[in-house]
Amino acid sequence: MIEPVIVVVTLLGLIGIGAPIFLALGASGLLGLWMARGSIAFFFAPTSFFGQLNSFELIALPLFILMGNLLGATPVGKNLFNAAALWLHWLRGGLAIATVGASAIFGAVSGVSVAGVAAVGSIAVPQMLERGYSRGLAAGSVASSGALAMLIPPSVPFIIYGAVSGVSVGALFIGGIVPGLALAAALALYIYIRVLLNPDQAPLETGPAPSMGEKVRSLAGIWHALLLVVIVLGAIYTGIATPSEAAAFGAAGAFLIAALVFRTLTWRTLGAIFASSVKVSSTILLIIGCAKIFGDYLNLVRVPEIVAEGLTATSLPSWAILVVLMLALVLLGMLVDAVSLIVVTTPILLPLIQTLGYDPLWFGIILVMNLEIAVVTPPVGLNLYALRGVCPMLSVEEIVRSIVPFVAVQFVMLMIFVLFPGLSLWLPSLL
Repeated sequence: MIEPVIVVVTLLGLIGIGAPIFLALGASGLLGLWMARGSIAFFFAPTSFFGQLNSFELIALPLFILMGNLLGATPVGKNLFNAAALWLHWLRGGLAIATVGASAIFGAVSGVSVAGVAAVGSIAVPQMLERGYSRGLAAGSVASSGALAMLIPPSVPFIIYGAVSGVSVGALFIGGIVPGLALAAALALYIYIRVLLNPDQAPLETGPAPSMGEKVRSLAGIWHALLLVVIVLGAIYTGIATPSEAAAFGAAGAFLIAALVFRTLTWRTLGAIFASSVKVSSTILLIIGCAKIFGDYLNLVRVPEIVAEGLTATSLPSWAILVVLMLALVLLGMLVDAVSLIVVTTPILLPLIQTLGYDPLWFGIILVMNLEIAVVTPPVGLNLYALRGVCPMLSVEEIVRSIVPFVAVQFVMLMIFVLFPGLSLWLPSLL
């Protein structure tokens, strides 16, 4: 069985020299197919690539990305933070907790964590620093809560996992609600306890308390986007529309909000939004298609079955195997981007998960919770660099140090949902 070793070494070598991840996956998978089946591999590989992308549900991917980019061109992120800050004015650490709430809601609007960090962080961090919040609390609250966009629907990682695994994207969206809200609550609780024990980290607001009228008026700048998200997700959950159909409606609605309500669209802005959406979507789709070539090779030589048999033969209890897998995924997430981690590990690990008797839907939720840790841990943690980009007053070293306790909270929540699968499955079972 020297061929799989050659294929894996080729994959790691190409990644190591800086080759695009789609090229590394496609080339190593094609090499493996050629070693296993000869020249027929050159017909088999394109078939795998096209078959993976020939999916109606994948249409939702570029449409939700377009929806998020259109709303990202509006002041929705700023308005969300301002509204949350007004409503939590009375609470010590209220600005940091407001950041968590604003990021969670913006995650439902955009579905992309980096966009949430940029939109909320550019407003939240300067305001927190101006009011005497510690730099660590300001940076950590933004970077960690931005990752909620990966779990709270509509989530791009859920769409990718659904395409690779065959699990219903609508069911994944429903399953992400409880873990997403629980993680947001855990981050907010940690902030509250932290400032309670160390009041110097977040001084109480000294200005006059906002009136109820000011609080209500602050909602005027966000209700359009929130209503759009409720309609889009409601259409999916009630079965009125598929995720792809709802995504099309969401993109059209986001265009109308940006063009008619906020009037932030110009021809140049619109062109930049379309260009960015096409670039991001095509990159992800290329990775998904090439990963199918690599995954088909692994299935051809029975790598998933061998891994499953090897781990189950250890006589370890299933929960112990799961903990080992979660630790391995966290470590991999520090080195590989989120999309690549989904498309590479799912074909290998999903058969093992099913052998252990767990639901593929649950595994998709747990995998995305892992990715939330991945995007805030160096060296690949994109949220860290996105925050540095919009907040140049913070150094990368400061941001990395600030995220450590928040990552610990995320990992504790991950373990809770790993050890108690019913917590994430009860809502999908009801709907």
